[in-house]
Amino acid sequence: MADKTKFSEELSTRYTPKGEHIILGKGMLDGEVVTEVNVTIPLKTINRHGLIAGATGTGKTKTLQVFAEQLSHAGIPSLVLDIKGDFSGIAEAGQMNSIIEERYAKTQLPYNPQAFPVELMSISGGKGVKLRATVTEFGPVLLSKILELNDTQQSIMSIVFKYCDDKGLPLIDLNDLKKVLQYVTDNPQGKAELSANYGSIAPASLGAMLRSIVALEQQGAADFFGELSFDVHDLLETRDGKGVVNILRVADIQNKPQLFSTFMLSLFAEIYMTFPEEGDSGKPKLVLFIDEAHLIFDESSKALVSQIETMVKLIRSKGVGIYFITQIPGDVPENVLSQLGLKIQHALRGFTAKDKKEISKAVENYPTTEFYNASELIQNLGIGEAFITALDEKGIPTPLVHTYLISPESRMDVLNDAEVSELTSKSALVSKYEKPVDSESAYEILVRRMEQAVENSTPTQKTKPVKEEPGMFEQVLKSSAGRTFANTLMREGAKAILGMFGLGGRKR
Repeated sequence: MADKTKFSEELSTRYTPKGEHIILGKGMLDGEVVTEVNVTIPLKTINRHGLIAGATGTGKTKTLQVFAEQLSHAGIPSLVLDIKGDFSGIAEAGQMNSIIEERYAKTQLPYNPQAFPVELMSISGGKGVKLRATVTEFGPVLLSKILELNDTQQSIMSIVFKYCDDKGLPLIDLNDLKKVLQYVTDNPQGKAELSANYGSIAPASLGAMLRSIVALEQQGAADFFGELSFDVHDLLETRDGKGVVNILRVADIQNKPQLFSTFMLSLFAEIYMTFPEEGDSGKPKLVLFIDEAHLIFDESSKALVSQIETMVKLIRSKGVGIYFITQIPGDVPENVLSQLGLKIQHALRGFTAKDKKEISKAVENYPTTEFYNASELIQNLGIGEAFITALDEKGIPTPLVHTYLISPESRMDVLNDAEVSELTSKSALVSKYEKPVDSESAYEILVRRMEQAVENSTPTQKTKPVKEEPGMFEQVLKSSAGRTFANTLMREGAKAILGMFGLGGRKR
């Protein structure tokens, strides 16, 4: 049996920061809660990112809820990607019950049931703040990665963007981009302008680009691209001193992987481009929680994983922390895992040989300790218990501590439809972004230009019989090949999450 006095002295010293901090629970030793040991996390290290892992049913979501609540208390807003749709209850106060009463009696901490300020958000038409972005804001490099274009097609996309910039053709939504491609492909004037100033473009490449755009539209991107584009600074709201918890409900991510990737690309790029450098400011300005993180890393290429690793390094300086929530640490690539400062590990179950290997790998990620047999205890952690190691205020990893986590102060259940409607009806952000703005853009300008060309033509030109054959643009949209390509792309899912480099400044 370990020495309780030694445990209390060592752990209390390492988990008692001098500056602002949040508390996640109390230390445990030999199955008993040691109330003298507060497991706290310094605010200044929260932008060093982290991981919440554990088997299904071990309490990961409730830990995430506690974490978001504690951040809100500290005035730090967060964005939670709620894939399972079970996080919205944080908007309502919790209720005392026998389980919570027993837990707080053991921790000797006060339980204050309360609601937290919440904004519900959607990228696929659900209730809440509508998140949109313009094609121009993405830029040719980022958009090419979303569409999975090859190098030749990506260079063509850059030419198209340059052409639109030179000709004053705003690219707001996908209809604008498709109309420009149609114009420079099937319209004699457009083809001549492009060829004379930028060089000729192979019709086959343009056709492949059109098919990629149609495939993206199949997943709902037509509603995502447009105005009013979402301002990422609206994620930084506080109310009555509490940070707002922004909940993006993406329960249909597996049916719309490319749309979700599009949002992630947009979000990371915008944050990196628009947030100022923070350095060590004392606390983060925003924390992102990505639930079911394996959905991001599955099928990722080595190049993509490298980009994610780079983003994890860079976005920290913007005062932003990223936290991955998944079942096993192995779901996160090692190069990314090594960058995560806070690790909260719930129980893992060793039913198979593969499971036991994953447990061994997970234990290797944590500091060695004389107080626990980590390999054995990790399989026997109770619900609401976890191994925790973090970074102290000097950036040094803290000792591994078996933690008895506090319960959420908000409701541990979802909002019903009536509560969702009431919450969104009171939201200023919902009102701000609810209705799409239909500004004059490339589509309207080119349609008008083509109509004027017809009106200005001679009577002979107007009446001259023309063999009506569909242009390449129409052929692409109507072809079975285009439909097959779209269906295949949806099955394969998106492989691009990042790709912010090479972007210009945001244009509004």
